[in-house]
Amino acid sequence: MGRSTVNEGTRRVARVPDDLAGMRIDRVLAQLFPEFSRARLQQWLRDGQVRLDRLPPRSAREKVRGGEEVELSAVIEPDERWRPEAMPLDVVYEDESLIVINKPAGMVVHPAAGNRDGTLLNALLHHDPTLAAVPRAGIVHRLDKDTSGLLVVARTLSAQHILAAQIQARTISRVYQAVVVGVMTGGGEVDAPIGRHPTLRTRMAIVARGRRAVSHYRVLERFRAHTHISVRLDTGRTHQIRVHMAHLRHPIVGDPVYGGRLRIPPACSPALNAALRGFRRQALHAWRLAVEHPIRGELMEWTADLPQDMHQLLMALREDAATATA
Repeated sequence: MGRSTVNEGTRRVARVPDDLAGMRIDRVLAQLFPEFSRARLQQWLRDGQVRLDRLPPRSAREKVRGGEEVELSAVIEPDERWRPEAMPLDVVYEDESLIVINKPAGMVVHPAAGNRDGTLLNALLHHDPTLAAVPRAGIVHRLDKDTSGLLVVARTLSAQHILAAQIQARTISRVYQAVVVGVMTGGGEVDAPIGRHPTLRTRMAIVARGRRAVSHYRVLERFRAHTHISVRLDTGRTHQIRVHMAHLRHPIVGDPVYGGRLRIPPACSPALNAALRGFRRQALHAWRLAVEHPIRGELMEWTADLPQDMHQLLMALREDAATATA
């Protein structure tokens, strides 16, 4: 990536929230401007294109107090590292400012080591080649590889900035559906900080020094040994729902990281036995998404039906419950 130069036309300003106090400025930038890659933000930081209360940070390691004004002013050059790929996309909605995608389970959102091709980003570049001029091809939030459901993508720099600001302000509404192990007695809230696991670096965990994470869950349907729930996020931490449900000792069915050993209910039907043994990804689906349109300002909302594998799992759970009470 070449060096950028200052361009007053791309000035962006954000305020450091209090919950980031004590964090390094390079990490704060990644939180305030999630539409840009860490590498690009670090380059702009080295180039002197970042101001902290109108002064350049002394180094990337400088820690913030909270409440400072962060100003970013830089040329945004097209990213030519990723190639377009012709892949099917389930486009729920699109206009001149945004695209809403219903992502299938198994699709990685952004290229990384081990997943350079076949990602949502590659597919988006084929769907709309002009997205090459937008950081991350317009992607402003992510879903785990094996989580299905709705994602919003910005088509322009201005739309991306506005959507990223909505995420930062927690005004984008995201509601998921999940199937969890165990019978929940009712809905509730989990307010437990999430950070990197202290010893298993590929996992997240509830840690005292983690970032605040809040999830609201509601029971949709109960079965003999499982519960169908909806979860609304106040925050968007990595693996948030998966970690919070495991914390409640109601892990998501099929979760290979946080789900623990497979649990088959006693005397369950053969169909449910097969469905549970065959469900090899977390039973989690981003069901409803609502954003304020970045240009028109109107509230827009979309829903995506449960994918076939989750639908079949619920059918097996219902049949098992009906057989047990017959």
